[in-house]
Amino acid sequence: MENLKPPLPSGEIQDLPVIMAGLGLEARKAARILALASTGAKNQALLKAAQMISEHSPEILRANAQDIDLARAKGLEGAFIDRLTLDSARVSAMAKGLEEIASLPDPVGRQMAMFERPNGMRIDRIATPLGVVGIIYEARPAVTADAGALCLKSGNASILRGGSESFFTTEIIHHYLVAGLREADLPEAAITRVPSADRAAVGEMLKGLDGNLDVIVPRGGKELVARVHAEARVPVFAHLEGIVHVYVHADADPAKAIAILRNSKMRRTGICGAAETLLVDRQAASSQLAALIKMLLDSGCAVRGDKAACSADPRVTPANEEDWRTEYLEAIISVRVVENLDAAIEHIETFGSHHTDCIITENTAAAERFLKEVDSAICVHNASTQFADGGEFGFGAEIGIATGRMHARGPVGLEQLTTFKYRIHGNGQIRP
Repeated sequence: MENLKPPLPSGEIQDLPVIMAGLGLEARKAARILALASTGAKNQALLKAAQMISEHSPEILRANAQDIDLARAKGLEGAFIDRLTLDSARVSAMAKGLEEIASLPDPVGRQMAMFERPNGMRIDRIATPLGVVGIIYEARPAVTADAGALCLKSGNASILRGGSESFFTTEIIHHYLVAGLREADLPEAAITRVPSADRAAVGEMLKGLDGNLDVIVPRGGKELVARVHAEARVPVFAHLEGIVHVYVHADADPAKAIAILRNSKMRRTGICGAAETLLVDRQAASSQLAALIKMLLDSGCAVRGDKAACSADPRVTPANEEDWRTEYLEAIISVRVVENLDAAIEHIETFGSHHTDCIITENTAAAERFLKEVDSAICVHNASTQFADGGEFGFGAEIGIATGRMHARGPVGLEQLTTFKYRIHGNGQIRP
């Protein structure tokens, strides 16, 4: 690949609205073609892109190293660097993700319902693409491949706007996605990348690009997502925060509780499915609280707790009200002892973000009640919260997690990137 090009300079900002409007118009034209594209053509593009990403892993890692150096020079560290960083395994997983999406059934054109009216008319509900999807993201270069591929397979054109910190990695991954489109004779504008890291580009997308953008998916920190929710003039699929709870019920198996909590919190602390608050039933506290806290501390996780948690281990620091509302995205967790299942559900409703919440228990009735009453997009019984991921649901990659109540909720995969239309088949019927 030719030398990576830097983002458009700020001096060209006066041209940005024109540039963005052009991207929107071309994406709309591409979306009309994609809506009619064959499953074979879409899969061909995905498989070629996967091959290119696998074969050019060293180039991708060099671009990523350039981004990491620049991010560190800005003083960025911790969870941000973890989300930005690629290695050989992550690049391989990215390519495999494209292959998995290619292997999934095409969601476009499927019959969702069919019924016949008394007058003999037959009505079909058929899945159709959304149109043009805008994805705004920060230090998550793999989103480039995941989002572009999911939109392509679901018949949508996509406009990708990565952050300045992942600019070079995003550019090279996009280059190989476009190579796949060329291979399948699909329009290059089907997966468009914004050539500027200027925040003004985000503002243009939030306006809707002259009506050419149908939905926006933000992937990034709270500040970005809050801005998108506040300013977007088109629908948004997103979650603001992932304040994820693990509740150890009175009838929890101690070994399961240790294993599930460790994985939920410490497997990857910087992802939205990572546990941020541990709730322990008072009836389980005497036998399990100290062991759970010790495991966390010994694993390198700081613990901020209520009085009971502080009493269980002197290394625990006191929690304040803000801790129960905090998405740490690092090796910190808040711990609270609650009276019972009612109190656990009340705590989650008060402080949670409706993302992912888990109960650990051998009591089937308690589990069923938790799953029914906790109003989160993903409710889990006796399994890690880090399964809050579209790939783990069998959706292939996912474009994000949505916690709203309209259209898409939970992992946004292929099915959630479609809408539908009605087809009416008549034989001369007219209304009286």
